[in-house]
Amino acid sequence: MPRKSTPRQRTVDSRQAADFRRRLLRWFRRCGRDLPWRRTRDPYRVLVSEFMLQQTQVSRVEAYYHRFLERYPTIEILAGSEPTVVRESWAGLGYYRRAANLHRLAQEVIRDH
Repeated sequence: MPRKSTPRQRTVDSRQAADFRRRLLRWFRRCGRDLPWRRTRDPYRVLVSEFMLQQTQVSRVEAYYHRFLERYPTIEILAGSEPTVVRESWAGLGYYRRAANLHRLAQEVIRDH
């Protein structure tokens, strides 16, 4: 029986990896978009952006991101809100299950931590 050939894995040494990382970061400084969730280290704001960006264009999320955070500035406020109100705040972004999942996650975080 003939042996199946397997693709050879190519290894990258630490110098190559460091060079690639430098070049990628240099490119990003020149070409990367300035987005509000990139200017924060607040885990809640990053979490909101991650949920919003699932299957939604960045340009559409930008406007909703600020509005949503004005209404729900903290995870505690989001967790304490009524699901229907959270869904209404999500209106226009589509994929409403994301809003429900984000709301449930906020409640779990507050309850468990």
